[in-house]
Amino acid sequence: MTIVPVTSADLDALEISWFSALCSDDYAYLGVPDGALRSSFDHCRDITLEAEAQGFRNILAPSSYQVGQDTLSFVAAMAPLTSRINFLAAIRCGEMQPIMLARTIATLDHMLRGRLTLNVISSDFPGEVADSAYRYRRSKEVVDILRQCWTRDTLDHEGEIYRFAGLSTDPARPYQQNGGPLLYFGGYSPDALELCATSCDVYLMWPEPKEQIAQRMRDVHARAAAHGRTLDYGLRVHMIVRDTEAEARDYAEHLVSRLDDEYGRAIRARAHDSISLGVAHQARTRELADKFGYAERHLWTGVGRARSGCGAALVGSTDQVMSEIEAYQKMGIRAFIFSGYPHLDEARHFGTRVLGGLKTCSLPHVYGRVPPDTPATPLGKGERR
Repeated sequence: MTIVPVTSADLDALEISWFSALCSDDYAYLGVPDGALRSSFDHCRDITLEAEAQGFRNILAPSSYQVGQDTLSFVAAMAPLTSRINFLAAIRCGEMQPIMLARTIATLDHMLRGRLTLNVISSDFPGEVADSAYRYRRSKEVVDILRQCWTRDTLDHEGEIYRFAGLSTDPARPYQQNGGPLLYFGGYSPDALELCATSCDVYLMWPEPKEQIAQRMRDVHARAAAHGRTLDYGLRVHMIVRDTEAEARDYAEHLVSRLDDEYGRAIRARAHDSISLGVAHQARTRELADKFGYAERHLWTGVGRARSGCGAALVGSTDQVMSEIEAYQKMGIRAFIFSGYPHLDEARHFGTRVLGGLKTCSLPHVYGRVPPDTPATPLGKGERR
């Protein structure tokens, strides 16, 4: 029995994703810059290709104003280089005029033949600090416009920020049908939960002790149920898996063995989400951890000393990590976004030790979004007008 009702209640498989370090977030030692691991196109490409070769079903392409790759440009470049893996592309709502964003998404979705999912982000733009409630109202309008573009022939929107009437949605028709690309979302404030409850498909969480995750799922479900909806749930967490628990714990200590905490604070502060409620919860989990940084036996918070956002890792042997994943699955979590440092090597470690023992799936296929053949859209097989 899952903690709360979930959309894919009968699903016996998991969407297992990896992470491509587009935003200057790859290290052999946390907090020690390494030129060989810079966020160049070649490096980020190689992480993605390795993830596809290992059998990961999706890959998160993050967004931030840091040295590295632009998210949508990177996804477009990877479309012809890949054939199986989906791309979870982060979109920061409001950065692009929403109708043109819808058109860009439609282009990418056709290039990828339906291998596109979207991570909705509402954080500040570079150089700007906006009111949280306003940012989520803006995001809600953007998501509503996207949904109309994907499900209706014309767009009519009268909002606080955007206003359109009688506009054809032909240029924004995606490859995916029955609602368009899935929307993944993570946020902790009441406004964030309301946006996800009304408009998104998968609620993403950062690692905390399981009782906190369970309560967060209950809170989100209550919001969704008020709108007659259910959601699926996802967990974003780092991975350190080795043949034995002792080896995994040793590697965790190795990762932070050269970390200067002042520099770690500087890394955390430069991220756009550094003052968010979610980041505060990650900091609180670190504070409650034991003297070795463990909030639970296998949940190590040391990553958060040099990283904003997702700040903890599952640490253990293959069997222990698989048991942890199974426990989360029983709670109702269906989507996992894993990563590790350095990302290319750890994709291999996880892929060879764990991934083959898991039954995996692609949630867009589970939801019936990806057609068996090119759809009758203006960019597909539809009549040209």
